[in-house]
Amino acid sequence: MQKRREIKDYIRTIVDFPHEGILFRDVTTLFADPRGFRICIDQLLDPYAGMQIDKVVGLEARGFILGGAIAHQLTVGFVPVRKKGKLPGATISEDYELEYGSAVMEIHDDALKPGEKILLVDDLLATGGTAEAGIKLIERLGAEVVGSAFVIDLPDLGGRARLEAMGQDVHVLATFEGA
Repeated sequence: MQKRREIKDYIRTIVDFPHEGILFRDVTTLFADPRGFRICIDQLLDPYAGMQIDKVVGLEARGFILGGAIAHQLTVGFVPVRKKGKLPGATISEDYELEYGSAVMEIHDDALKPGEKILLVDDLLATGGTAEAGIKLIERLGAEVVGSAFVIDLPDLGGRARLEAMGQDVHVLATFEGA
């Protein structure tokens, strides 16, 4: 009998990418496998079964792939949060800190309505800076994040603790120690 594959089994690790000493967790191998991708989407959604979710917000860029599939499954709209300058039309922005500097994320200023229930989705939770910026953008538009779902958590970088300190419900499928 063949062992049931876990989400971790579908994720490839690339050593020394993009810099020496980094173990890059590559989810493209998960996305490319039809069974793995289906299991991933189902497991990301599982804790939110029966909850009201009005829209899914995906963080650039792999969060778009996951978020689009989840929004389709829920029959709700999908909203992208993008890097500065990538969205046409009027936007609001949020600065956030990275390990190596700072960046800015944006959302259309009419993408969410006050009171909407939002599921935030991305592939990786590291320091939590990008997710925190996304949550702040959602809240500035008057919507409520009911959950934050990620394929991978790197707990040594503190992102989960950062989001939980903001009062966020955090759901992850796989944990990898180290950076």
